[in-house]
Amino acid sequence: MISKTQLSYNLLCEQCFLTVQPLNKWRKDFIKDVLWLFLSIYGRINFSQLGRYGSYCEQRYRQQFEESFEFMKFNTAMVKQYCSERKVIAFDPSYIPKSGKETPGVGRFWSGCAGSVKWGMEISGIAAIDLDNHTAIHLEAIQTIPDKQITLIDYYAKLLTDRAKELLKLSDTVVCDAYFSKEPFVTKLWDVGLHVVSRFRDDVRLQYIIPKVMTGKRGRPKEYEGAVDLENLDMKHFSLVEQECKNVLIYTAIVKAIALKRIVKVIFVQYMDNGKVKASKIYFSTKTSLEAMEILDIYQTRFQIEFLYRDAKQFTALTTCQARDKEKMNFHFNMSLTAVNVAKVIHWFSIPIEQRKNFSMSDIKTINHNALLLDRFIVMFAIKPNILKNNQNVKELLLYGTIAT
Repeated sequence: MISKTQLSYNLLCEQCFLTVQPLNKWRKDFIKDVLWLFLSIYGRINFSQLGRYGSYCEQRYRQQFEESFEFMKFNTAMVKQYCSERKVIAFDPSYIPKSGKETPGVGRFWSGCAGSVKWGMEISGIAAIDLDNHTAIHLEAIQTIPDKQITLIDYYAKLLTDRAKELLKLSDTVVCDAYFSKEPFVTKLWDVGLHVVSRFRDDVRLQYIIPKVMTGKRGRPKEYEGAVDLENLDMKHFSLVEQECKNVLIYTAIVKAIALKRIVKVIFVQYMDNGKVKASKIYFSTKTSLEAMEILDIYQTRFQIEFLYRDAKQFTALTTCQARDKEKMNFHFNMSLTAVNVAKVIHWFSIPIEQRKNFSMSDIKTINHNALLLDRFIVMFAIKPNILKNNQNVKELLLYGTIAT
């Protein structure tokens, strides 16, 4: 028995296969089988588990995981078909636990959950952020293997610049957290046509811009004047953005960021409490044509990529790869995140926006796991699931254990 959900997954895969390099039937069937298993198996997902639940032996899974697959093109097809026009690219590394010392790329990386550096691996994730639907769609994950010849920030920039041609088809804006507000990263992306939206450190140095005035004296006209004092803004340069919430004040201006060596548009946000400034944050965009509130919306929606990692780690076994081979791990990481994409498209994007509820990866995994077990029971006991008297029973078994459905 093939459930309606599994059939929907297969049809979506066939649509996305059209954008990937020609694949033979065996490879297509394998991709669809693995995708279904990642969305159905509870607990750890490794080669042994795939061999137990899947249609192939364990050795075939090991061999096929070595073969390359164009996840970027596969996922881009989903983005173009289902996401809104307002999209940006999000970039964010994520820590993956891994023991041992022989795995390629293993070392000490920052773990945001632990708030410290831990032993393991790291993936550099690229995702498309749908601003209208407030969600993220995974594009590609690349294992972080630092090059001793360049700095880590240059390595991250290279990952994006190498894929700039594909990314520019979706958006020319990359959003990332405050760690990436550094000149080498911003400049390298600027050179390939990518703009950056991020957040500055609280001690950032900014300069006001003034119009060039020819004085007749020697030397070029003065372009910049005093430094920006964030505690005492010059309202000749800054303007207050209209806001309904009285406890939040938002100012914007076009200034020069000394550290970035370029002109940027900044959004200075003050959080007030009883008329006093409780906290403040300053965001920026190298694309000065963007509206202030749009820049703020882009940065705030950036956090959707974290939910993508959360769902993959909790439900599609992002952290349980059994392999130590670089190609096999790359396939596992991308398949885990792509599985979340497929579940989101079939179970969330397909519903009209006014009827959507919260996206629950837990319920989707429960339904698919029930379908996987039910299929085994039907085969073993020669039950006919499609006859009328069994329809209600099959439906109840599929939804057994779900919460939101």
